[in-house]
Amino acid sequence: MSSQALILRADSIARHLETVFLFTQNDIRTTLIPVFTIANQIQDPEEDRKNKPSRPIPAGRISVDSAADIRWVMVPVCLVLSLWYGAQALLASTVFAVLTIWYNELHGDKLGLSKNVLTAILGGCLEIGGIVAIGSHNSCIDNVGTLAVVLSMTVFATTLHAQDFKDQEGNRLTGRRMLPTLFPKSARFSMMVGLPLWSFSLSCIWKLDALSTAALVGYGAFVGTRFVMYDTADADKQSCKFYSVTGVSSTVFEYPELKVIFDLF
Repeated sequence: MSSQALILRADSIARHLETVFLFTQNDIRTTLIPVFTIANQIQDPEEDRKNKPSRPIPAGRISVDSAADIRWVMVPVCLVLSLWYGAQALLASTVFAVLTIWYNELHGDKLGLSKNVLTAILGGCLEIGGIVAIGSHNSCIDNVGTLAVVLSMTVFATTLHAQDFKDQEGNRLTGRRMLPTLFPKSARFSMMVGLPLWSFSLSCIWKLDALSTAALVGYGAFVGTRFVMYDTADADKQSCKFYSVTGVSSTVFEYPELKVIFDLF
C-alpha cells in the first residue's frame, strides 16, 4: 500500500472516530460509549439542528439510516459483553435496552415526568453495570451499593429537568412537553430548593463531617439559585454544567479487596 493510500486510510479512520466522539460530545460528562445517545439522536434530528448542530446527523457526517444500523447492532454486542460480567450486569443491560426503546421509539421522552423517571432508571442500570464490572468476575452489588443506586435514581428523577432549561426552544419546536416549558417558574424554584435539600439529605445518610456537608449544601444552593436568577439560554447552559458536577459527594463502597469511589449523582 502506497504512502498516499495509507494517509487517506488514516484520514478516513480519524473521521469515523471523530464521528463516534461527536455522538457523545454533548453528554461526555455522563456517556462515553454512544449506545443510548445514538438511539436518542436518530429520533429528532430537527431538534438537534436547533439545539446541538455539531452532532453527526445534523452536521451531515452520517445518515439517520446508518446511525440506526449502528444503534441496533450495538444492542446484542452490549448484551453479550454484559453476560461476561454475570447475571446482574446482564439484567441491568437488558432493562437498559428495553427502556431505551420505551424512551426513544415509544416517545417516553416527550413528557417531562416520564423523561425524568426513565432517564433515572437508565442511569441506575449504568451504575449497577459499572459497579459489577469493576468487581471480580460474576460479582454482585451489595446492600450499600443498592442503596446508593436507589438514592441516585431518586435524585435524578427529581432534578434532571435541570438539563431541559437550555433546550427549551428546540423542545417547543418538536412538541416535547418538558417541565421547564410547562411550569417555567416552578421548575426553576424546584432547583433552588431541591439541590441543597438533596445535598443535605445525602450528607446525613452517608454521615459526612460538618465541613463537607456545609460545602456540598452551599454548592447545591449556589447552583439552584443560578437557575432562578439567570434564565437566558447561555446562562442555563452554564448552570447545567454546574449541575453536572453537583455530585462531587461520593460514596465509598467497601469490598473485600477493593474500595470503589462512586459518584452518587
